[in-house]
Amino acid sequence: MEKMILYTNLKNGNGFIKEFEVMGLNIESEYLNGERNGKVKEFNSYDDDLIFDGNYLNGKKNGKCREFNRNKLIFEGEYLNGKKWNGKINVEDNNIIYEIKNGKGYLFEFIDKILFEGEYLYGLRNGKGKEYRRGNLIFEGEYSNGKRNGNGKEYNDGGKLVFEGEYFDGLKNGKG
Repeated sequence: MEKMILYTNLKNGNGFIKEFEVMGLNIESEYLNGERNGKVKEFNSYDDDLIFDGNYLNGKKNGKCREFNRNKLIFEGEYLNGKKWNGKINVEDNNIIYEIKNGKGYLFEFIDKILFEGEYLYGLRNGKGKEYRRGNLIFEGEYSNGKRNGNGKEYNDGGKLVFEGEYFDGLKNGKG
């Protein structure tokens, strides 16, 4: 990707740069010592739609922001060191909402039915959690890196225990 800088106003390494890339993103950003710092806006270079409006710190997304896809708000919240930390993710015209609160998260379907409730780390299920289907508990246990890992209990839709044991990398690793 070729990048050309159309507008610069740099003073002692501080300043604002508007970048236009041949493919990918158009970026308006404040810079400090060669890295994005402060207010940043990213636009889709094909149709110039806003896709990110927020803050960076030392080259990573950090602080409050909003993200869009085809002019629809898909995330509003905060980043911490480049990872989503607090906020809500809207998917499919607000039919599914995923909420992150300081590393703990909840995934909602049609806003009122919880699909997952538990702990998250860097946007992935990590720690203790519970999964639901049509309002019924179907799994409770431990997660790491987004997958079932560690001890857990799996239930059928009627609430009957069908497996209790260890999971490894999302797969059953015990008695069942």
